[in-house]
Amino acid sequence: MATNTSKQVVLTIDDDPVILNSVYEVLRHEYVVRPFSSGEDALAYLRENAADLILLDHNMPTMTGLELLRILQNNPKTEDIPVIFLTGSNDGADEVSALEIGAMDYLLKPFKPSSLLTRVRLQLELQNHRNHLEELVDQRTAELVALNVKLKNRDKITLDLLAIASDMRDHETGTHMECVVLFTRAIVQYLLEHPFGDYAITDQYGEDIIDSVILHDLGKIGMPDGILLKNDKLTEEEMKVIKTHPQLGSQMLQHAIDKLGDDSLLFTANEIALGHHEKWDGSGYPYGVCGTSIPLSARIATVVDVFDALTSPRPYKEAWPTEKAFEFVYENAGRHFDPYLVEVVKQLEKEFEEVVVEKKTFTSKNIFNFFA
Repeated sequence: MATNTSKQVVLTIDDDPVILNSVYEVLRHEYVVRPFSSGEDALAYLRENAADLILLDHNMPTMTGLELLRILQNNPKTEDIPVIFLTGSNDGADEVSALEIGAMDYLLKPFKPSSLLTRVRLQLELQNHRNHLEELVDQRTAELVALNVKLKNRDKITLDLLAIASDMRDHETGTHMECVVLFTRAIVQYLLEHPFGDYAITDQYGEDIIDSVILHDLGKIGMPDGILLKNDKLTEEEMKVIKTHPQLGSQMLQHAIDKLGDDSLLFTANEIALGHHEKWDGSGYPYGVCGTSIPLSARIATVVDVFDALTSPRPYKEAWPTEKAFEFVYENAGRHFDPYLVEVVKQLEKEFEEVVVEKKTFTSKNIFNFFA
């Protein structure tokens, strides 16, 4: 409803007072009728007030009905108000022009009162129906958006649980993923804030890298306990087995991609799982890919995975101090690591050191809170 009254508001615009009075008498019992003798006066009213329907004369002295109709159609506030064109002309071209501009109906003068009332009722009923449909569409859209968010959250939780399962099999402290995510977020944020060449990434790709880096070691779920949990140095045969975990993780993710279709998060996770042990100089595994042939997401994962491994205690070694870990990364720029990403790490030393300090507060019990 356009006003606080129970009646709908109809504007009638005509320079002929006889027509204005006739329309008023026909409609006043069912509607609130606002008569105007010019388009300018009607526009002044509409700046502060609403209307449910407009009856518009074609031939007026200062502003024609077609001119006013164009103004109404170009104003977001008035473009949805249904307009019935009134004219004493039998010129079919005028009718076509009015309908093309946006009029909903066309009525010749002199009109029959019953015909006018029927046309007005019909257009208002149609408008009410359109408004109801729009409300239903908006409601359904909101429901679909909420459902989509719920499904995305469910998918994210599922991936997090897979990552937690893989991490707990390989790291007693259960802190590896927290640190990898924090290191990754720092690098991604830097790349977003300092776009450069092929390292200029989109927000979506950056988000996917951060969300999927936790799955880099997904393939370790399929590694034998005797190898994965061994405290001594692995034999050559055992190393061959452990080096298959990138392919195994990729196969698992590719299966999901094949089932679900195009999904940027899973695609990025697949890149990382398969490529995070490749090295810039081509000496990595499983395929010996080198340079920028390794996806950027995997190159980022390589740096953060190694840095966290170096600064974390293991059954076979003590945690390295951050200074020594940084030195190792810098010395291996262009060999193990992407040289540009190494330069990025140099800019983020403070952020990386803060993560290493914070790592001491992580426990396997709070790992679930981290992904909440």
